[in-house]
Amino acid sequence: MTLAELRTGERAEITSINTHDPTVLRLMVLGLVEGVSVVQGKSALGGDPLEVHVAGCALSIRREQARCFEIKQ
Repeated sequence: MTLAELRTGERAEITSINTHDPTVLRLMVLGLVEGVSVVQGKSALGGDPLEVHVAGCALSIRREQARCFEIKQ
């Protein structure tokens, strides 16, 4: 399951990251790393971008980037 599949309000833990996309490395610097707990926030109309809460911060990420983060609930 990936971060893109998480529903609003659900909590999950990041288990692995596919770093083929350079923008994913930026998100890792912002706190989206393996072992961290995330909560899915709201999404824009049409479902892109997504809001993800991590370590007390809200990040907006594209659904394409969210697919690079494997999670477990």
